[in-house]
Order: sequence, then C-alpha cells, then structure tokens
Amino acid sequence: MTRDVFGAFDEQVRTRLSALQSIAQSGGLDEAVEVMVASIRNGGVLQAFGTGHSQAFAMEIAGRAGGLIPTHAIALRDTVLMGDRPASDLGGGLLERDADIADELWSLHEFHPEDVFLIASNSGVNGSIVGIALRAKEKGHKVIAVTSLEHTNAVTPKHPSGKRLAEVADVVIDNLAPFGDATVPVGDDGVLAGAVSSITAAYIAQLLTLGTAARIQEAGETPPLYLSANIPGGDEHNDALKARYGERIGSMA
Repeated sequence: MTRDVFGAFDEQVRTRLSALQSIAQSGGLDEAVEVMVASIRNGGVLQAFGTGHSQAFAMEIAGRAGGLIPTHAIALRDTVLMGDRPASDLGGGLLERDADIADELWSLHEFHPEDVFLIASNSGVNGSIVGIALRAKEKGHKVIAVTSLEHTNAVTPKHPSGKRLAEVADVVIDNLAPFGDATVPVGDDGVLAGAVSSITAAYIAQLLTLGTAARIQEAGETPPLYLSANIPGGDEHNDALKARYGERIGSMA
C-alpha cells in the first residue's frame, strides 16, 4: 500500500511538471517573463505575495540563492512585524480571508510604479489575495497570477468585488493543481492526500526566474542574481547588488 501511494504521487507530480515544462518550452510563460524583464530594466522590483502554503511561491521568487535580486516578498505576518496587529491574529485563516488587509499591507511597504506583482493562490478567491491584486491594478501595476484554474472556477469568490485573482490579473499561469489540491486516494472513504500546488507553484517560480535571467542575458546584459550567502564571496556579491534597491527589497538574503 505504501509503495503504491508513493508511486501514484510520483506520477501525479511528474505529469504536472512535465506539462509545465511543455508550456514553458512552447512559449506559454513568455508574456510573464517579458513583464518581469521590463520591470527590472526600468528599475522595478518583483513583488511576490501568497498566503497559506502559497507563501512558498513568494519564498521561491524573493531572496533566495539563484533568484533575482530585485525581488521582495509581502506576507500577512508583516502586519504584526511591521504593523500594530497582535501575533494572535496570524492564527487560523481569518486574516487571509480579510478583504481589508490589503490596505494595511499596502501601507507597510514602498512600491514604485515600475514594480510588478506576482501573486500565488491555489483557490484564487480569498479576500487578501484578491484585495492586493485589485489594489495593485488600481495603482497601475502589472499583476501576474499563479492559481489553479480548475479549483478557482469551481468555488465562489470571497472578496466583496465578486472577483477571482484570475479575473484581475494581466497574466494568468495555471498551476495545474486539481480541485481540492490533493491527488492520491488513501483508504476507501474518498479522502485524498498528496497535495501538489506548492510543488507546481515552486516549479513555476523557478521557470519564471530562469526565463527572466536568460532573456536579460540574451540581450547582452548581466542578470542580477543572488549567490548563496553560504559560499565564499556570496555576501559581498549580493550586498553590492542589493544596495541599488535598499529597503525596497527588505533584508532578504
């Protein structure tokens, strides 16, 4: 039984990653990459946001070895670390469903007109996610969404606007996760395990990073990429490039 579910999950993941690779190879990510390249060339920062497990997407985009330096992760915990909310507000899922939290988060960060927002949400309907996307669009920013089209189209939006993330974004990338996210039956009661959205979203984040860096390199420019801080010269390399953006990219390293 155990080996069966391992094999079944492997198949579910491999099939989706292979499909995403085909999408990328056929140009399906080109529009997003062009938006990201234009932002960086114009001095912009790639602003990444996700709640719940979709925070993993933002962490793949912003502040990691092999990643692009002009990146910044927005998180619900910023309302505690930088704002006035008590830590207890982070418990449960109420905050990510709060449509008003977008205004609070917006007030805590410095955004420039050239910045692009990369927003990940498997369901694409929670108030904070849609709220940030709407606020970004209102301020003239491009929005790239990573979401499950199967899931988001099957559920009711929770934002007062009645909109889904996919309906707000300029560019939509399907993370190919199924409705409910989990993929492998365990037992006879119909309950599934083996969620895939975090894996596919992380893969998409890396494809977007690679595509953007390659496009910059092809133009004869040097892509601004982080080195690992845990190799000789890593800190010096990173600090020199991070200095161009200052507090706009926070203290990520």
